[in-house]
Formats: sequence, structure tokens, C-alpha cells
Amino acid sequence: MNEAAQVSILVVAAGRGTRVGGAQPKQYRPLLGLPLLTRTLMNLAAAAPHAQRRAVIHQDDDESYAAALRALPDGGSGWESPVTGGPTRQQSVRNGLEALAADGLSQHAIVLVHDAARPFPSGELVRRAIESARSHGAAVPGLPLTDTVKQVAPSGRIHGSPDRASLRTVQTPQAFRFDVLLAAHRQAAEAGQYDLTDDAAVVERAGHAVYVFDGEKENVKLTTADDFFRAEARLLSDLADIRCGQGFDVHAFGPGDHVWLGGVQIPHDRGLAGHSDADVLAHAITDAILGALSDGDIGAHFPPSDPKWKGAASSLFLADAIARVKARGGLLAHVDATLICERPKIGPHRDAIRHNLAKIMNIAPARVAVKATTSERLGFTGRGEGIAAMATATLRLPFES
Repeated sequence: MNEAAQVSILVVAAGRGTRVGGAQPKQYRPLLGLPLLTRTLMNLAAAAPHAQRRAVIHQDDDESYAAALRALPDGGSGWESPVTGGPTRQQSVRNGLEALAADGLSQHAIVLVHDAARPFPSGELVRRAIESARSHGAAVPGLPLTDTVKQVAPSGRIHGSPDRASLRTVQTPQAFRFDVLLAAHRQAAEAGQYDLTDDAAVVERAGHAVYVFDGEKENVKLTTADDFFRAEARLLSDLADIRCGQGFDVHAFGPGDHVWLGGVQIPHDRGLAGHSDADVLAHAITDAILGALSDGDIGAHFPPSDPKWKGAASSLFLADAIARVKARGGLLAHVDATLICERPKIGPHRDAIRHNLAKIMNIAPARVAVKATTSERLGFTGRGEGIAAMATATLRLPFES
């Protein structure tokens, strides 16, 4: 690794997160359309774009982690290969630190260790973490307690009231000089102690002073299902610009033995004519999304005059429109599309089309409606000369000036 890179971020994402419920580890659970881990990585990258960034993951999570990276606006290009974690958080962090050492990270570099389940680290919080680590060698974000604290015996009887003025709840990212943190973890491992719950405790055990800097109330850790609901409500409040776009497309029948609709190949006695694969449904939805973004139309981004797009799968166009939504910090809330044709019959293929469109757009199938109707044998669709499609797309975006 380049010695000039003085800040490295290590994201701990190897846990199972069982308290939140569900079949998958909580760091991969959807949080308003994106995996929780994706949102954490996205905010850390925005807060420290020039830092080296690496995650520690469970040995069974390679595919889930790769999907979380693909969901990032840049496809995860700024994140280095993940490190396999251990049976405890402490051992997972140690594995990550040893990987950084193998990369040649400077001993005087600053390392930030952050929990995957904290998706809202702000740029200001990360800046304070880096400055505090440079000043003290070891520092953690903390919040003062607002409620009275009681010490309670197993029987339920109160037997103490600590002075809350001297107490703090501690968050991540915890920030350290690399040589301090690595040496402390190695000492703990040599002593066979693997049950320390955060890196401050590991460094304290090694005899190094750890300081507290101001944390942020918004920097919450998601542990339960209720935490996810509150986090989604917060995200929605940040996406208050609701947009609706419409799209319409027509393709004539031509030679062939199938048509493409929503990325699904449907057998038919004719094909649809067009420069790409002539997927009239995908084209209409793409235009609806671009319309909601006020970003031109499909022909402006993928002109039929360009031979590059001859025969291209229209799923590429639709995926590009979704990437534009993500780049604006928004999300696709719903798509409603209607096919107008006499043949082929859409009903038998409706669910396959909906699920494929949902996969392309990275949203739940419940957010994709596909309907079909005829024009009562009127017009070109009624005469069986082609297929028309219309669509509306609803987006949520941050307000822009």
C-alpha cells in the first residue's frame, strides 16, 4: 500500500446479527431498498473519499458482500478485497489489522474501526475521529447520558446510583494510530483474551490511554427490527422530493420467433423490430425513470444511430437509468406499466416479467405492476401490427436547489 495514504477505514461486518430476526445477517438486510451494509459503506466513502477502505466479513458471506458492493453508486470500486473474520468481533478486527499490516500500512497511519450496523456516520464525525486519533493515539466517540443510571442486583434491588456526568455511551468509528491498535490486539491474542467487546477496551488493556470525542445521536446502531423501521423513516424524511415520470414506446412486428418483454424471452410467431432487442416494455419504463429525473430520454443516452447498441439487451438501458437514480441519492419507489397488444398473451408470463424487472431495478417485485390490455381490435395494435407500452415511475429524491 502507498505510504502516503495516512487513513484507513476497517468496517466490521462479520457478525450474524440474530436479534433483528430474519433469515439473513442484519448487515445485508434491506434498508429502504439497499442493504444496510451498502448504506454504511456509502456514507463512509463520502466522509473519507481518499482513505483506504476495507471490510471484514464472515466466511459464508462472499456473495452477499459482493451484492452489497454492486449496489454502491460506483459499484464498490473504492473498497479493497474483504478480509475473513473470526469467531468474535475482537478476532475479526485483529484479522483486518493483520491484513492492513501485510498491505504495508504505515505504523503511524490512522485506522478507524466502524461497525457495519451503524449506517449514518457523518463527514464531521469521521473528521473528528481522525483529528482525535492524531492528537491522542486512541479516541472513541461518546455521548453523555441523559437518563439517571442505576446499578441493579440480580434480585432487582437498586444498590447504586453512578454519577452520570462521568459516564458516556460509546460509538464507532473508534480511531487509533495503527501501531497502537495493532500492538494492543496482538498482546490480547497472545494472552488468550478474546472477549473484549470494543477496540477501546483492547487498547486500555494494553495500558494506553483512550480519549473520548463528541459522538452524534444520529450515529445509531441498528440492532432490532424497530431500529430498522426508525432508520427507514429517517431516510424517507431525507427523500422528500417525490417525482413521477411517464414513458411510452411502440415497436412493430417483424420476422422472428420470440419477443422480449421486461427482459423475458416470450415465444411468438413474430419478433419485434428495433435497433436493440426492441423490448418495448423495458424501453417505456426506462423513459419513465429518465422523465422523473428530468434527464432526457432513452434515445438521448442510447441513440439508435450508434452501432454499439445494435441488438443490445434493453436491460442495460434500464439498469443505467437505475444507476442514475442512485447517483442522485434517490430510490425507485414504484413502477406501473401496461402492455397494449392482441398477441402474445401476457397473463401466463406476467409474474416472470415482474420478477425479472424487479431484479434489474433492484427493488421488491411488490413494487412492480405489469398489466396488459387490448385496443379492442382498433388501431395498429388491434390489427396485430405491433405492441405498445406505457409506464409510470415514482422516485424519491433529495431536494435540490
